[in-house]
Amino acid sequence: MNRKTLEDRTKKFSHDCVKVALSLPESPLGRHIRGQLIRCSTSVAANYRAANLAHSKAAFVAKLSIVIEEADESGFWLEFATEENLLLENVSNPLIKESVELTSIFVSSRKTIQTGENNK
Repeated sequence: MNRKTLEDRTKKFSHDCVKVALSLPESPLGRHIRGQLIRCSTSVAANYRAANLAHSKAAFVAKLSIVIEEADESGFWLEFATEENLLLENVSNPLIKESVELTSIFVSSRKTIQTGENNK
């Protein structure tokens, strides 16, 4: 998968998560999850974009590590909201699946980069 495709995919994920987050109820828990989900899901796209502008492989790996953490955290908040009956599974499951896929893609990318560095 090329860089542009991943940038588009991470941005779509962010937009989709924001839409879901904004649909959460106006309760203390709903507001908390809304803020957390918006923060971490938008961070996925923003930090992947920043990674692509990194000035070194080490900087790229560092930004990619943030992308991995934030994609995984997005999945956590979606799961948690669903378990708290704030989201229906048919709404959350596609986004949870995408968070898992994005996490896997970026973990694999990071391993590939790090393995390449270790073989020098």
